[in-house]
Amino acid sequence: MARRTENGSGASGKSPNGGKSGEGSSDLPPGDGSTGGGEAVAVHTSRGRDYPSIRQYSIFAPNKVGQLLTLIRLVESARLRVLALSIVDSAECSIIRLVVNKPENAFELLTHAGYRFCEVDLLVVELPSRDQPILAICSTLLKAEVNIQYAYPLMVRPYGRPALAFYVDDLEVAANILDSEGFIVLTEHDMES
Repeated sequence: MARRTENGSGASGKSPNGGKSGEGSSDLPPGDGSTGGGEAVAVHTSRGRDYPSIRQYSIFAPNKVGQLLTLIRLVESARLRVLALSIVDSAECSIIRLVVNKPENAFELLTHAGYRFCEVDLLVVELPSRDQPILAICSTLLKAEVNIQYAYPLMVRPYGRPALAFYVDDLEVAANILDSEGFIVLTEHDMES
């Protein structure tokens, strides 16, 4: 999988953190675990921090004045950095799509605050420095018959390059075809800085 190394150059094979993703690390400081007090619980996922996706939280909120402000105040007061944001609204309800730098902490925060939400995996692709980069990404996904259900840009530029987040119907196929064509697929580890 083509991804960035810690110095920012593209690399294949090993994960940016030396292949040790998900082994004995936790983003939760001591005392902030979900056990209710005392010690933190180490958060591990089966996919690890270098899996070729980024977690997005789709948060359901009433379509009322101030709902976004309330959510962002909660997230930023917990020292989480908003990396991407997209809102889909209807007359009754809004879905706030949110990507943050510490998804495990966001999960705990949203749960404790009583928000209704779901978690989905996004494919985040660094835009290549060539003519028509979005067209190149979309054409590559079309070759593999991968459907793009929605997309939006990140507000941060990992490694100084713009990136797009895609929700696709087959994440593994999409990541593999993009890798084989030389695109850089970003991971959660790339979003930590």
